[in-house]
Amino acid sequence: MEVYIALIGIIISLLYFYIKHTLSYWKRRKIPHETPHFPLGNLKEWRKTKHLVEILNPIYAKYKGTSPYVGFYFLMRPTIIALDLNFIKNILIKDFDKFDDRGMFNNEDVDILSGHLFRLDGHKWRPLRHKLTPTFTSGKMKFMFPTVVSVGATLVKVFEENCLTAKDGILEITDIVGRFTADVIGTCAFGLECNSLCNPNAEFCVYGKRSFIDHHHGKLIDGFIEAFPSLAHKLHMRQTHTDLEKFYTRIVKETVEYREKNKIERNDFMHLLIEMKNSQENGITLNEIIAQSFVFFVAGYETSSTTMAFALYELAQHQDIQEKMRTEISEVLKRHNNEFTYEFINELKYVKQVMYETLRKYPILPHLRRRSNAHYTMADSKYDIEVDTKIIIPIYAIHYDPDIYPEPHKFIPERFSDEEIRKRPACSWLPFGEGPRNCIGLRFGKMQTSIGLAYLIKNFKFSLCNETPKELKWDLSNLLLSFVNGLYLKVERINEN
Repeated sequence: MEVYIALIGIIISLLYFYIKHTLSYWKRRKIPHETPHFPLGNLKEWRKTKHLVEILNPIYAKYKGTSPYVGFYFLMRPTIIALDLNFIKNILIKDFDKFDDRGMFNNEDVDILSGHLFRLDGHKWRPLRHKLTPTFTSGKMKFMFPTVVSVGATLVKVFEENCLTAKDGILEITDIVGRFTADVIGTCAFGLECNSLCNPNAEFCVYGKRSFIDHHHGKLIDGFIEAFPSLAHKLHMRQTHTDLEKFYTRIVKETVEYREKNKIERNDFMHLLIEMKNSQENGITLNEIIAQSFVFFVAGYETSSTTMAFALYELAQHQDIQEKMRTEISEVLKRHNNEFTYEFINELKYVKQVMYETLRKYPILPHLRRRSNAHYTMADSKYDIEVDTKIIIPIYAIHYDPDIYPEPHKFIPERFSDEEIRKRPACSWLPFGEGPRNCIGLRFGKMQTSIGLAYLIKNFKFSLCNETPKELKWDLSNLLLSFVNGLYLKVERINEN
């Protein structure tokens, strides 16, 4: 018995010194940092009372200009918060080869949907990115354009129908624009008629929402997996809820089998993946197809629909901007015989500025993650970065830096005129990331968002109502930037001349 007591005492002592040693990492290195707390590090309030951006922003504001980065503890994991734009540029572009990992959990053997492009480590990411890049060229976007326009026309009809039945024309808009992006991506990626706009309970829309809510584990285990992805991989852990995996696996398998059996060819995302699967040179597995299809749907669904909602929220508050946007849409349409053509969308300069300013104020992915795969030498050796160090680039904080964007809380689309963009330093606007590992689907995301907004502003006037929140409340459980309790606006049909 005494031996066991002594052994337990030794284990507890070792654990105590391990924790103390780990949580003194930045102190030993004399790097500026906030005091950590066991076991959550600097995330004591995360998901309880604060969104991650509300934790990172004060740290960025406090230490910016003092050093290239500041120390942080993501749970028990020593992490860097990047502060200097030149340092960020080195990480994302100049010295990308040393930071090509995101350091995120992926374990395709037991969690199929985690093996997608966004999560994969550099050595797996590079060949797959190279294979998938042809799917997102401007030529491919032009081919998919009529499909998106068709769904956009349906979006107008659905808004019109809802306006007729809603009391005083007050609508909850996030659900409708979410169904729009679900239909667009379901059609372009899978070649399926999802009918989410006409049927709010359509599978694609339901599972699109669940992808950000349902997790295999609770918050604590989920946080552990994100903080220690390599250990979680060794322990054969998984993040994705089994229901989500079953749904996306079934949809992809049925689509692939049907197309191969009937020799159906389409210039869409799924066709390219099937070609890769059957290629000896660029072969990928069915599980890889499932994972890439999943991230294409989920990423496009959430980012574009939420961006549209944020944009409409701002436009409802700024009728002058909304009217200027509507005037541009009308004038450019006349030059294109009142048809929504690919060239028409590309000529909507002010619409693009509104979208860019929306993404500045509300970057859906509010921070980037990278992991060092080699020792990285800094000008001041005190700040050298060790192998396997995690780095957080606080996009939201950068976008609200008054030295970069004066009066950052104001919505000013003119910030994104060509002249104003040239004045700002590189890596000061990062909603799609930057460098070789930027968002592969950024062209598609911009296209569907522009089409959706152009259709809505052309046909409807959006304004505030009593139900509109004066201040948006972030969804604390979501790493992405989204709000809770929906978004209600007054919507009025504009009579065409």
